[in-house]
Amino acid sequence: MKHLLAIDQGTTSSRAIIYDEHCHPLFSAQKEFHQSFPQPGWVEHDATEIWQSVLETSRQAIAKAEAAGTINLAALGITNQRETIVLWDRKTGEPVAPAIVWQDRRTSEFMSNLREGGKEPLIQQKAGILLDPYFSASKLHWLLRQVPQARARAEAGELAAGTIDSWLIFKLTAGRHHVTDVTNASRTMLMNLHRGEWDSELMALFDIPAAILPRILPTSGHFGDTDPALLGKSLPICSAVGDQQAALFGQLCTSPGLVKCTYGTGCFMLSFTGSDPMPSSNRLLSTVAWKIGDEPLQYALEGSVFTGGAAVQWLRDNLKIIETAADINALASQVTDSDGLVIVPAFTGLGAPHWDPTARGAIFGISRGTTAAHIAHATLESIAFQVTDLLDAMEKDSGHRVTTLRVDGGASASNLLMQMQADLLHTKVERPTNLETTALGAAMMAGLGVGLWKNQEELTDIRAVDRLFRPNLPAKERLAKLKLWRKAVKRTKKWASE
Repeated sequence: MKHLLAIDQGTTSSRAIIYDEHCHPLFSAQKEFHQSFPQPGWVEHDATEIWQSVLETSRQAIAKAEAAGTINLAALGITNQRETIVLWDRKTGEPVAPAIVWQDRRTSEFMSNLREGGKEPLIQQKAGILLDPYFSASKLHWLLRQVPQARARAEAGELAAGTIDSWLIFKLTAGRHHVTDVTNASRTMLMNLHRGEWDSELMALFDIPAAILPRILPTSGHFGDTDPALLGKSLPICSAVGDQQAALFGQLCTSPGLVKCTYGTGCFMLSFTGSDPMPSSNRLLSTVAWKIGDEPLQYALEGSVFTGGAAVQWLRDNLKIIETAADINALASQVTDSDGLVIVPAFTGLGAPHWDPTARGAIFGISRGTTAAHIAHATLESIAFQVTDLLDAMEKDSGHRVTTLRVDGGASASNLLMQMQADLLHTKVERPTNLETTALGAAMMAGLGVGLWKNQEELTDIRAVDRLFRPNLPAKERLAKLKLWRKAVKRTKKWASE
């Protein structure tokens, strides 16, 4: 029996999971790390802390496996938070600044200036995405200007930059490989979506020197071998894949029209579109789904919600009305509805289809009767409302009604939230037995990369369904809720712009 080690490096924690060759999770370890908010709208991570959390959890998972018996690791796969950017010294392997996280809004004004200068059509045509601080290019542009000597050192080849996958591969291979994959590269705003290569015109627009960027490789293949001193032996790294594309593959959405939504820190909906990128008329993103070996690039249509599970963390860490994230379900279930309360959790702006980086969170409809239970209920509902907006935009782009939404991620474990989602979408919501489809997708890709399976077809029987949620909210009630939500969003955006 051969095994696969999947590293799942997320926004708030790092996880390592060991799978057998049937993709059953056997052993795992997880570690949260510090979130830094140095200024309003700024979000930073310590890249060294991220690396240490990955190394620690990988070693813990391997130790558990070894204690239980024979382990035969065939390959390692990586999946990661995507647009977060790291800038580091090639020689020392140390970061020269905090990592700027995908949620960060510090470059909003710069991106607005580019939009006003008429650059968004060029970006959308070449990169498939919209001008927003969410993506990596403007973050790297900022770092090269704010970190002392960074520009000169970058041009001299002394610095390296990349998304989290690049950073981890560099560290795992003891600095021998500076590479990325097409899914992560497609989220930088610097890659040509059609060619799968860095685009000189986009790099010039953001003043990014080519010498600083990693080499782009297929999602499933060979990225280098780990240093044997790190994990006990040298392992081939056979996949690197952005977390949402990993979940799309882990849900086996490999035929055009299949749609999944991951409920994590944010919520991310992807629809597989095949070998041709689908342009969006409703402010969604065309993105790379994956590239397996020498096969052609595959694409997806994506919508991103910036604050999903993070809204629940806000209740826990800031308002302190729950002790654990799971407590929200019992608290929210104390009331039958939110009693007219609407929460718009635009803590770091609004993502698709609004793309308003200046918007901030708001609560509407508070009365003397509002309780902590109503706030909890409205918080869960706010997640479902945002995802409903995404699916509406996706259906308009495709011209087809989605009859079943495949869901995953930590927050999808909430039966209450998933029923809210089915009701607001008026669509079936299908939850798999294995909610950790992000790590699963990375393991599947690594298995393909190391030749454990011949092709994707051999993976079709792996996915199992845990529960199907069917809509049961009357149409009149559903439409009234959506009308109130959209009114609240409109007022939030108007307030932010005045």
